[in-house]
Amino acid sequence: MAPFISRRLRKGAATTAVAAAAMAALTASQAPGVVSTDHGDRNQEQRAGEPAPDDTPIDGGSSYHTDLPPLVTPDKPGSSTDLPGLPGGSSIKPEAGIPASVLAAYKKAEAALRESNPGCNLPWQLLAAIGKVESGQARGGNVDAGGTTVSPILGPVLDGNGFALIKDTDGGAYDGDSAHDRAVGPMQFIPSTWASWGRDGNGDGKKDPNNIYDAALAAGSYLCAGGRDLSVKAHLDRAILGYNHSQEYLNTVLSWFEYYKRGTHEVPDGAGVLPANGGSGGGSGSGNKGSGKDGGKGKDQGKGKEENAHTLPKPSDENGNSTPTPTPKPGSGDETPGSPTPKPPTTPPPGTPSGPGKLTAVGARELSATAGTHFARSPRVKAVDAAGKPVAGARVKYEILGETGARFLGLVRSATVPTGADGTATAPKLLAGEKTGAFTVRATAVGQEVAPVEFAATVKARPVPQADALARLDDKELTAPAGGSFAGPLTVTATNKGKATAGVPVTATMITSAEHPDPADKGPYFLDGAGKPVRTLTALKTDASGQLTLPEIRTGDQTGTFLLRLTTEGGAVLDVELTVTQADAS
Repeated sequence: MAPFISRRLRKGAATTAVAAAAMAALTASQAPGVVSTDHGDRNQEQRAGEPAPDDTPIDGGSSYHTDLPPLVTPDKPGSSTDLPGLPGGSSIKPEAGIPASVLAAYKKAEAALRESNPGCNLPWQLLAAIGKVESGQARGGNVDAGGTTVSPILGPVLDGNGFALIKDTDGGAYDGDSAHDRAVGPMQFIPSTWASWGRDGNGDGKKDPNNIYDAALAAGSYLCAGGRDLSVKAHLDRAILGYNHSQEYLNTVLSWFEYYKRGTHEVPDGAGVLPANGGSGGGSGSGNKGSGKDGGKGKDQGKGKEENAHTLPKPSDENGNSTPTPTPKPGSGDETPGSPTPKPPTTPPPGTPSGPGKLTAVGARELSATAGTHFARSPRVKAVDAAGKPVAGARVKYEILGETGARFLGLVRSATVPTGADGTATAPKLLAGEKTGAFTVRATAVGQEVAPVEFAATVKARPVPQADALARLDDKELTAPAGGSFAGPLTVTATNKGKATAGVPVTATMITSAEHPDPADKGPYFLDGAGKPVRTLTALKTDASGQLTLPEIRTGDQTGTFLLRLTTEGGAVLDVELTVTQADAS
């Protein structure tokens, strides 16, 4: 942790006394004998008197931002340079600013839990501290009007290579990885944990880990679990360690918690301070989420092939223009001693294009995929200037238009990505969803009057699994007295070319005879959902093992031998005899 502390001391400390006090404050909570390791030594921490964390960390033991708050407090006059536009012209440290939607989500979660679990005493500043460490407040508040992240925020692949080993639990629905899980969204839930703790924080009927309102309420619910009272230090520490079982993580979160309790202010969405150890990165797993483990070596571990597709731009104004980074004033305390004073940006020569003059599609503009899968290729465009040369760094917004269940990686309908050095920008992976039909993906240049590019996309129905044979699991005769039901389940297996097949639709019909397979109007029957007798069932499918167990079969009042016929799409046919005997007179 020393390298990160020393960086902050150089930046903000005025005297060695202040530096010593800060070091003492940051290390005071660390009990003797506790080892600050990647995931911590659980036995050592328990021997040191620390409570054991929950078995499954919220973020899967992923990497996190290690930036520390300034050593000065945000409410201390003269502690930072004046920021224009703040009430009363007060001096407020930029790090104390929290994006509007993110701040609203934290406060909404606190209010909801105050009502549903008042004994927890959850302060919204704790959610803010965790949100700062996990995602840099949703990448500086890069969320849409509903609080959903504009582009996916993903942690590193949890494949055991420098991080925990957590195999895929969501089929890649949230994190786009069907082999291993990744932490997702502004509060960095792994999909398996979101399945248990996901909440609907904004009342839209959905539980989306990419939505700050949903994620904040879910995080708060977890922190309050198990009867915790977060005003008790031991409960507070255990709750934080449940997110990431690391003493350094605990210290980092607690430092931001204390900082935010001393005062914060609201800033516009997209204008939050990005973490210094990841300001230019994309999703959390793309090198922008410093590890804080083993000297920060996790900083580059999460880089993946789709890094460019998920890279976020710098904060922008309402017109989509990039907001320049303020140049620190000499002597303001914001510059690093020994570093050269940044030079003002050079004015481009007259006639230099300010942005792309045209967007063109790269590759096919017609895309298709099967329901439940993902598109083999993502929409891609190239930005060029008036001279036809590629424009790097232009922001391209991809939007999904139309009635469809398709979503970009992270389950969002829109995503903004920058063009690379060759002028191209590739949309995040496109998930087909279950709804079939056509929709449109539109690419537009943010802040530029440029004709959009549209891609026609189609989601096709899944092919119907077929079976060429049906067989009973046993050959037991099915006999029962009239007015009752046949004992024991009737289970069959569907196979195709000798292999058991899952998801095969099966139709069960009571027929008059094998020679004249008309639907019968008497004899054994099933019950439908309303409890009414029916002699044909169509909503039947084999399970993952290729088996199907039929519902209870009632005998009816007629005696004799009857025939039940089972059929499949692939041409399989199985007839089962049902014998109804005279009811017992007694």
